[in-house]
Amino acid sequence: MTFPMADVIVAQKLVKTFEEVHAVDGIDFTIVEGECFGFLGPNGAGKSTTMRMIQCVSPITSGKLTVLGMNVGERPREIKRLIGVAPQENNIDPDFSVHKNLVVYARYFGMDKEISTKKADDLLAFMQLTDKRDVLVEQLSGGMKRRLIIARALLNDPKILILDEPTTGLDPQARHLIWERIRELKKKGVTVVLTTHYMDEAEKLCDRLVIMDKGKIVAFGKPVDLIKERIGTDVVEIDEPTDDIEAFAKEKGWNYERTVDRLLIYSTCCEDLSETLRNKFNLPAIIIRKATLEDVFLRLTGRRLQE
Repeated sequence: MTFPMADVIVAQKLVKTFEEVHAVDGIDFTIVEGECFGFLGPNGAGKSTTMRMIQCVSPITSGKLTVLGMNVGERPREIKRLIGVAPQENNIDPDFSVHKNLVVYARYFGMDKEISTKKADDLLAFMQLTDKRDVLVEQLSGGMKRRLIIARALLNDPKILILDEPTTGLDPQARHLIWERIRELKKKGVTVVLTTHYMDEAEKLCDRLVIMDKGKIVAFGKPVDLIKERIGTDVVEIDEPTDDIEAFAKEKGWNYERTVDRLLIYSTCCEDLSETLRNKFNLPAIIIRKATLEDVFLRLTGRRLQE
């Protein structure tokens, strides 16, 4: 018998305003226990602002936000003791060793030395940093620092782990290690809330996600469902298309998008579609590939850079 999972984070008509700017503009979402939930969006979309409100470090302007059944405006201290946060920036103490960084941080949660020492050792093993136990932080690689930050976020055995761009700038080996650890934490019932600019990361890790743009949620659901609903199963790519090809795609009623140098046609029957194009325009080569979450993201938020 399966039982419904509890809601651990609930937002209703959530708003955050900075002067005249609506950084978060009336959004609704629910995150359930034990899932990995993603917030995606271009720069300035409102995802980081939403994360800060969940962490109780930025007060909400209006609406309602509860974490583990507690209102963020009424019980922030209690919420902070039950969540772990791995920020994007490196804020570990460079003057301490790897192990001491964890032991000192454990004091914020009132742990005695014996307990914090053991927990620190366990977490270093979990993040494969045991051999760096007594090394100064400044001697670590970027990937090791990210793993240490995540280990620190787990010191208080959090019910919710918040990861802000956890693998930015890491090599493939470090990225995959962090992915493995996230999956292990989920198996233990930890709820993971994730922001990332890597669409493949979100597609692999997130059970559900939202895509935000200009403070609003523009898409919500499981990655596989979003791809199927918004794009289809496959994408036909035509390099340097002529206006005649685009006009033909429009006439056929195909779901397509034209970029600076390509025509992208989204479909679930790309073989037939590409054969039609080859016969009509004598095209020597057409690329057919699987649709991805990145296709969805770019279709919804645009291809222009956002600062």
